[in-house]
Amino acid sequence: MPTTPAPMTDEEARTRLLDAAEALFYAEGIQAVGMDRIRAESGIPLKRLYHLYPAKESLVTAYLERRDRRWIASLAGAVAGQDDDPVGAVFEWLAGWFSEPGFRGCAFLNAYGELGAGPAGVLDVVRRHKAELRALLAGVAGPGREGLAEQLLLLVEGATVVAALEPGPGAAVRAREAAYVLVRDGGGIHAAAE
Repeated sequence: MPTTPAPMTDEEARTRLLDAAEALFYAEGIQAVGMDRIRAESGIPLKRLYHLYPAKESLVTAYLERRDRRWIASLAGAVAGQDDDPVGAVFEWLAGWFSEPGFRGCAFLNAYGELGAGPAGVLDVVRRHKAELRALLAGVAGPGREGLAEQLLLLVEGATVVAALEPGPGAAVRAREAAYVLVRDGGGIHAAAE
């Protein structure tokens, strides 16, 4: 006698919804993808989707929060233990990310670009992600080198924007070269003015 599969838990449904949302939002844009499309791609009934995420904003926020945790953890893992060259490790990781199939730039800047200062929950996640990146880069720069950390942030963000237009490792390689100049010069020309 065949057994009936156990009903899907809310956690399993959330994972399927977030997987579908991330793939669609990142590839096509948040505004271009409706909740019905996410329902169809995830296989989760619309009623359950709205039970778990009562509004599109809550789904977008959850997608960005999950992506933030994974993205920051991956970059932090690439830098961990790279005491000889943590700056190089950052840009090496970026070169790999920029070369991934389907790379479309920074999901957080893309969301902000689409939604602006719109939904507060989304804007909060975008700001928190950038603050976490800034803190990670401050650790890479080292104590007392806040100016260098800010300059590294600008190089990372700039390389990411360029790579969105020209996918591949080139922008990361060029940004790494500029970062090495800043490190060699002690954090740049204006670091002492801060």
